[in-house]
Amino acid sequence: MTPEEIVAFVEGLAAAIASGRPGALAERLDGTEPKAVEHALRLAAAAIAHQSAGSRNGSRHGFWERLASGFSDDASAREEAAAAGIELAPAYLAITLEIDGDPSDVPRGAADLRSIALDVFGAGAEIGVLERAGIVDLLIPVAREVDASNARTAATLLPKTLAKRQAAPRVSGGIGGAGPAIETPHNLRRAQAALAIGRRIFGHGRVCVYDDLGAYALLYSGASVEELRGFARNTLEPVRAYDEKHQTELERTLRVYFALGQNVKTAAAELNVHRHTVFYRLRQIAEICRCDLGAPHDQLTLRLAMAIDALHS
Repeated sequence: MTPEEIVAFVEGLAAAIASGRPGALAERLDGTEPKAVEHALRLAAAAIAHQSAGSRNGSRHGFWERLASGFSDDASAREEAAAAGIELAPAYLAITLEIDGDPSDVPRGAADLRSIALDVFGAGAEIGVLERAGIVDLLIPVAREVDASNARTAATLLPKTLAKRQAAPRVSGGIGGAGPAIETPHNLRRAQAALAIGRRIFGHGRVCVYDDLGAYALLYSGASVEELRGFARNTLEPVRAYDEKHQTELERTLRVYFALGQNVKTAAAELNVHRHTVFYRLRQIAEICRCDLGAPHDQLTLRLAMAIDALHS
């Protein structure tokens, strides 16, 4: 038999096996030498396995594409995931990564980035991967908040991790929220917004967390009144909770400090306390809010939160 005839015979044998009809298989093998039958069956089994794997991979990719577009309910998402051979995790963290540098390097860079990202985040359940023109969206399965926290840390360190690898692509990125699979479109939009904001505010080579972008995220997305109120409440709540628990005046001190042009001496006189007390309170606020009161970004976030609170409380 010629190579072409061998290929045609094995493909026909694979089709006969896949049909599930013993008669079709018998017809194909009629008159064939036993040794040749053994080899043919092995080749046919390999062909079926290859076709099946390709079908499963295509089905999995199709599911992640569908998930990114959105399901109407959780049951539909789980049903389609099961059909694709995927067991949904309790939650997924959305991460968007984009190649920096020469556009001609994008195809190779995206392939490298996908491989490296799977290596960095690949422990545990299956990761959702979506690619488009130098951008890789990742859906990292997270069962607990500590898993989400670890994944965020690994993602923010990814530019440094890649810099240590020879010929690895340079990237910027954004991290959205972590939530159930049905919230994936919302969390991916946040990740993509974090990427865009980070590049405009901080430049290339950073992976930014949407929830850490404070005022910039609100200004970028055009937040509603309810979102503005939620932002102010969440930003000021740690200080207010501390004041209530310890009967302190941290929030008032911060308002006076900003209102008087960040002048500690003048603020101390207004509050009728020693200036060292103002310094101490400001350090407490920075620690409680996990911010740097000397950084323009954190100042903007706190000032905007107080302005919103004054307008809408």
